Amino acid sequence: MSVVQRLTGLHWRQQGPIVLVGMGHGATHWLLGTFYLLLPFIARQLDLSYTQAGLLVSAVHISAFATNLVSGLVVDVTGRRVPLLVASLGVGALAMSGFGLAGGVLGLLPLVVLIGCTNNLWHPAAISYLSRRFPEQRGYALSIHALGANGGDALAPLAIGALLLWLSWPQAAMAAAVPTAAVALLLFTTLPRQSLAQKQQSERREGQSRLGQKPAGTGEGMSLAAYWRGLASMIRDRAVLSLCLVAALRTMAQAGLLAFLPLYLSNALGAGPLLLGAALAAMQAGGILAAPIAGAWSDRIGRRPIILAGLSASTVVIAGLAAIGHTGTFVAGISVLGFVLFAVRPVIHSWLMDLTPPNLGGSATSLMFASQALLATAAPIAGGVIADTWDLAAVFYFLAGGLLAANLALVLLPLDRTKS
Repeated sequence: MSVVQRLTGLHWRQQGPIVLVGMGHGATHWLLGTFYLLLPFIARQLDLSYTQAGLLVSAVHISAFATNLVSGLVVDVTGRRVPLLVASLGVGALAMSGFGLAGGVLGLLPLVVLIGCTNNLWHPAAISYLSRRFPEQRGYALSIHALGANGGDALAPLAIGALLLWLSWPQAAMAAAVPTAAVALLLFTTLPRQSLAQKQQSERREGQSRLGQKPAGTGEGMSLAAYWRGLASMIRDRAVLSLCLVAALRTMAQAGLLAFLPLYLSNALGAGPLLLGAALAAMQAGGILAAPIAGAWSDRIGRRPIILAGLSASTVVIAGLAAIGHTGTFVAGISVLGFVLFAVRPVIHSWLMDLTPPNLGGSATSLMFASQALLATAAPIAGGVIADTWDLAAVFYFLAGGLLAANLALVLLPLDRTKS
């Protein structure tokens, strides 16, 4: 018996859906990672200020917020999770391929908006799908989902950084659309073929594990009246709202880092495209190592201690980055940051699924990601103003302050809830 099987209770043959959905999540983050790596080259060619570059990043998060207003409803009412996953990747691939045809910032803006829509149409369908199918291994399943994100974020800067040695940024963007389209095709042809009996068994276990609730059964959708009643109850839940605030503050720091780390490495430390890609990949590699460990461990000891440790360490590391002027030391610092910052992401998502009914998983995810999108929208704009007013290093202090607030919000979260 393997270590993973002993830890999770799942044989490797049962993990096909987890791996496939994780790959799809990786494809959505491959698109985002490509955009963030291309940003310095786009800004340089179009002569954008830091504030203007931040506004372009904020367009991703504004569109993400708008998508979250409807995506959870669509997922929970229709129950068509797999088709929505495929559609999400298809839209993203088309948008990225269009980068090569955009003639300027006005042409890029709608494509950037579509990439933001892709990422947040994906999450409600994917997280609720895995949560319903693997209720007893929820932390582990969602950690593999998060590992896919880290993989996409890590591979994109390496691959696109290498391509930029030979191609222009529009050509590199068009090349980046191909892997995403391939993963969409793989999900379309493979994921719906997973065993229906296995899915029904998982839903029966989930229903039996919740006191006072009927088994989830095999039905996928729900009526609009039932949806609105459940949604109203969920948004009055203090624990759910507090956890959404923690997630939003963590994501604000992440969004600021993804926007300004490439600019800091390129403009302040003089990193070229290959070194820039390797540095960003090193940060994501930390998350690849940490996410499965944190997710599986949280299934055993609870979500709160994992999240608190990760957020506290992230606060200290981000504040320390502002004092580092040596490229090698800075890359080592962001590698450590990736390990602690990305480890808590699947644990937060798992805790949210613990707190909400299974038939509202998509809407709960939308509520959390809408909260995240609001603060993530503000981070690049505020960071750009701070960088233009003072310098890029000052942005890191701003982001560390946001994580400190997340720690305080987590401490105030009610203790008497599932998996806390």
